[in-house]
Order: sequence, then C-alpha cells, then structure tokens
Amino acid sequence: MLRKLLTVYENSLLFSERPDVPSEQLYLFYDQSSDEWLGIPKKEISEKELHLLKTLYELVEQSSAVSSRVNTWYEFLFLNGVLPSEKQDTSFRFIQFHLNGDDTDQKEMETALKGFFSDEAVFLWESHSKGVVIEEQKQISLSEEELLAISETLESDFYESVTFFIGKVHPFSKQLKDFFQEERELFQFALVKVHNSKIFSFERIFPAYLSARLPAEIKNMVPEAVFSLFGDDPEMFSTIKVFLETNLNASLTAKKLYIHRNTLQYRIDKFVDKTGIVLKDFNGAFIVFLACLLFEQEG
Repeated sequence: MLRKLLTVYENSLLFSERPDVPSEQLYLFYDQSSDEWLGIPKKEISEKELHLLKTLYELVEQSSAVSSRVNTWYEFLFLNGVLPSEKQDTSFRFIQFHLNGDDTDQKEMETALKGFFSDEAVFLWESHSKGVVIEEQKQISLSEEELLAISETLESDFYESVTFFIGKVHPFSKQLKDFFQEERELFQFALVKVHNSKIFSFERIFPAYLSARLPAEIKNMVPEAVFSLFGDDPEMFSTIKVFLETNLNASLTAKKLYIHRNTLQYRIDKFVDKTGIVLKDFNGAFIVFLACLLFEQEG
C-alpha cells in the first residue's frame, strides 16, 4: 500500500530500511506490514492529507542532527536543497538505473550494486524502481562494457533486467542539478521510446530525442521513398539501421544480423537503387539515420 503513494507523490523516496538521519524537508512514514519507510516532501502534503496519512502509517519524528551525505544529495537534486559539501575542484557523473520489475527487493539490489562501485559512491533511490549512483571523477572506473556485464549479472542473479544511463562528467557547481535533470529527462525518454538496449548515454539518446521533437514540416521533408521501403520491407529497415549504427562496418553488421555479407550487400544495393541515397556519403547517411529514428518512433 505504501508503494502506491509513489504514484501520488512523484518526488517521494522509498527506503527499505530506516534512514539514519531523515531529511528535514520530508515527512517520513513507516508501514509496519511491509517494513518500509516513505519520505514525502512536506511542501507536497496538505494538512488534511497529513492527518489522513498519520492515521494509516506511523509518522517518524525528525532528528535535529545534520543531514547525511545521501540525504543532502537527494535534497539538492530533487528538493531544491543546498549544494552538498564536497571538494570544489572536483567533478562528478551520474549513473542512473532502472529496474524492470515489480517485485524488487530494494535492499538486496542496492547491496548488489554497491559491490560494483567505489565505497565512496552515493546511492539515491528516486522511486522503488529508479535510482542514481553519484561518482566523483577520481572514483570512476566502470566502462560501458563493464556496466553491460553488471546488468547481465544482476539479471542472472535476480531474474530482473537493469537498464543504465551513463551521464557525462560535470564540474562540481550549482549547475550540477540542471545537468542531472537534463540527463534524467533523456533517460526517461529512452525508457519509453528506445528499446533493445540496456546501456544508454547522451550520444546514443540525443539524436532520437531531437528527432522526436522536430516540427511536422521538417519531418515531412524526409524522403517518402525511404519510409515506404521500410514499411514494405521490415528486414530492410533493421539492416540499414544496424549498418549505420556500426559505422558502415559490413562485417560487424552481417555478424549482428546473422546474415552472409553477400546478403547484406544485396540489401544495401537494393536500398540505394530504390531511394537514390548513397549510404557511404555522410550527408546521405545522416538523412537515412534520421529517417530510421522517425520510422522507429512512429512504428
């Protein structure tokens, strides 16, 4: 029941164990039946709602102690809190993650994730299924390939798919929150609109994000012959998209699609013949890649 409140109060935070130092900006409620705690921003609760919630759950009294590092970061990113007390001459990156399941044991998953990162990394839960790891630049060690391996390992151990968004490294400043919100929006877009990937980044998502926001008059300028060919021949669409995504590497494309190189070349020649667009030309490849993104989003 407590988790259902996450959909009502979007900026609330679910804890699998009681926080050592509850945030002063949150009301913290405890549900004995699920043994979980939910922090809801005070500014989002009216007096009437507070009275109702207090009859349903235990309101945990706030501590007067200084907020922990985790809560300070949470307040900064989600609740307009002050800039955390960190070294001024350093940089940070945010690795967001999303758990694609309904039966997540948040405590177990956090313990498993922490085993792959530095002990100094900060873990925040945005909701029961979404969170973020905050790494100082000197702590960064995991590559995209290693994060993919982590995702596959967690899926094997917990039978639950985990998707990551690798943020860029940003200098420590008040703008960190803006950078995080931009990456958060991109990640949310990717979860809804982009499929068949467990690792996302700015470079991978921004082209699709940009194409989705093009005005109709610009979208209509993309050659109709390309859309028609993709609509009539789904294999052609997947072939051309993978070919472009692998930087026109025929061997790698054939390997990914499990087809012979001669079959790949036949499809490419057919595409050029039908559309008149040469893929080995950068400008032509750009137009076709844009068409692939638009076709995928409308499909």
